[in-house]
Amino acid sequence: MTRRMSLAQCAVLLCFLLAVLPAVCRAAHGVSIDGKLKYPKGFERFDYTSPLAKSGGTLVLHDLGGFEKMNPFTLKGEAPYGLTSYVFETLAVPSLDEPFAQYGLIAEDIILAADKKSVTLTLNAKACFSDGSPVMAEDVKFSLDTLKSDQAHPFYQMYFHDIEAAEVVGPRTVRFRFVRPNRELHMISTQLPVLSKRFYAEHSFNPADGTGAMAVPVGSGPYVVAEVLPGKSITYRKNPEYWAKDLAVRRGMFNFDTIVVKYFKDPVVSLEAFKAGEFDWIFVNISKQWNRDLTGRRFDSGELVKQVFSHMNNAGMQAFVFNTRQPLFADRLVRRALGLAFDFEWTNKTLFFSQYNRSNSYFSNSDYAAKGLPGEDELKLLEPFRDQLPAEVFTQPLVPPSTDPPGSLRTNMQEAKALLERAGWTVKQGALVNGKGERFRFEILLADASFERVTAPYAVNLGKLGVEVTYRTIDPALYADRVKNFDYDMMVTTFAQSQSPGNEQRDYWTSAAAGRKGSRNLAGIANPAVDALVDAIIYAETQEQLTTACRALDRVLWHGYYVVPNWYLANHRLAYAAKLKHPEKPPLFYSADQWRDTWWLE
Repeated sequence: MTRRMSLAQCAVLLCFLLAVLPAVCRAAHGVSIDGKLKYPKGFERFDYTSPLAKSGGTLVLHDLGGFEKMNPFTLKGEAPYGLTSYVFETLAVPSLDEPFAQYGLIAEDIILAADKKSVTLTLNAKACFSDGSPVMAEDVKFSLDTLKSDQAHPFYQMYFHDIEAAEVVGPRTVRFRFVRPNRELHMISTQLPVLSKRFYAEHSFNPADGTGAMAVPVGSGPYVVAEVLPGKSITYRKNPEYWAKDLAVRRGMFNFDTIVVKYFKDPVVSLEAFKAGEFDWIFVNISKQWNRDLTGRRFDSGELVKQVFSHMNNAGMQAFVFNTRQPLFADRLVRRALGLAFDFEWTNKTLFFSQYNRSNSYFSNSDYAAKGLPGEDELKLLEPFRDQLPAEVFTQPLVPPSTDPPGSLRTNMQEAKALLERAGWTVKQGALVNGKGERFRFEILLADASFERVTAPYAVNLGKLGVEVTYRTIDPALYADRVKNFDYDMMVTTFAQSQSPGNEQRDYWTSAAAGRKGSRNLAGIANPAVDALVDAIIYAETQEQLTTACRALDRVLWHGYYVVPNWYLANHRLAYAAKLKHPEKPPLFYSADQWRDTWWLE
C-alpha cells in the first residue's frame, strides 16, 4: 500500500512538473521589457507614494456626459468613470518609475518559459472579490475567454490577440500559451482584468436588450459601488476588507474612504462648478482655461491651487483625423492639401499663449520618433514596400507645415491649391468642385465646445480653398457612439503611446482594425506596409529593433497624411482643492489620474 502510494505520488509530481514548468526561464515578483526591475522582491512601497499618506475622507471628481451601463468591457454604451481602476484589478500593476515594468498584484509569482511561448502565474492566496469569494485560476481563464470573445469590446480581442489560450494548471495557477512569442507578451498577459466567473454566471456579461446593464459588478479592487444615480453621479466606497491593502504595490494608494464622480454636460459649466467648490480636482487641457479662467476668490484665498507636474511620457499624436472610409478623403493628395491649411503657429500664439509644441511624429517626445532620413536598418523594413509607398517616405524627413518665416500661410495655401487641382478638384465661382460638379464639403465632429475656437479659423482657411466646412459639438454620449461606428468625416483625437509601443498598435493602424467597429483605427487605414510594420514592432526582439520598426512606421503614417497634426504638452496641468495633499515627488511615466491615486486628504 505504501509503495503504491509512493509511486502514485511520484507520477502526480512528475505530471505536475511537466505541466507547470516547461523550460522555466525565471520566476519573479515582477516583469519588465528588458528583464531589469527597479524594485526588489519584498520592497516596501513605490517611491512615488508617501509614508505620510492618510486614509479617510471624501474625494469628489467630475466627468462629462453620462452612463447607461455598469460593464466597462463591452462596446455598446458608456460606463461610469472609475469602474476599471477602482472596482476591477489586473494580474499585475505598472511601476510608474520605469518605462515598462509590471509588479504582481493578483498574481504573486510570474514564471516565463525559456522559449517565451508561455507564462505561468501563481495567484495570491489572499486575493478575493468584494463578495468574499476567492480569485481562482478559473476566474482568470474565464476573463481571457470572455474578453477575447465577440461579447467584449474589440480592443481586447486585438490587444490579447497573441495569447492563444489560458490553461488552469491548479486552483490558483494558470498558464497563458502564446501564438508566437514577443518581448512584451508576458507583460501584456499580466494586464488582463480579472472578472468574477460566478458573478457573470448570474448576470449577463453583455445583455442584448440592455436588461440588467446597470447591475452593480463584483470586482477585487479597493472600492465597491455604493450608490448609482444614472446621469448624475456614482459613488465608490472603500472596501474595509480589501485584500491587497497591505501589499507593497498598493501601500500609500487609494487613500480616500469615498470617491464621488459627478456628471456635467459641458466643460465650461464643469469648470465653473469646480471654482464654486462642487468637486475637488480637475485636469486642465485647455490653455485658455489655464491662463485666464482659473481665477477668483477661492484661488486668491488659497482654497484652490493650480500646479504643473512634469512627466517623461511618450506624447503620441493629437490631430484632426480624416476618415478615409469616406470617398472624399480617399486621395492622399487631398489629405495633404487640407493639412496645409492649418496654421499651427498662429493658433499656438493667438489661442494657446505659445505653450505648445507641434506634434511632429506619431511618437512625439520620444526616441521612437523618426529622425532625418531612414537609416540602413529602417530601409530593410521599408524596401519590400517601396513600390507601394510614397516616394517621400524615403526622401523627406518628418517636418510639419509651418507659417514661420521664411514659410507663410499664403505659400502653404498655394501649394494646397495645386495639390487639389492634381487630385481633380478646381475652384468654380468660389466653390471647390470635381469633374462631376460635386461640391467638396465635410463636417468636423467635436465633443468639446472649447475646441470650436481652434476649428473655426481652420475652417476659414479651408473656405479660402473653396472647401465648405461645418463643425458641430454634440453630446458626449452621442459623440462616443458615432466614433465607435465611424460615423464622421473628420474628428479630433489623441493616439496615446506607451513607453514601449507594442500590441496596441494593432488597434490603431491595421487593416483588421479598420473594419471593426469600436477600434481605434479612426482613420480607416488599410495598408499592407503598415500591417507589416506593426508586426515588426510587436515581434521586435531587441530595443534597437523596436526603435527601428517604430521609426519606419512613423514615416509611413506621416507621409500617408491620415491626420492633420496638432500639438502636445510635456506636463500635466492640474487644479485642485488645497485640502488635498500629494507625495513630494511625482513618478516619471504616468497619467494625471494615476498620480491622483497616491493623494490623500489632510
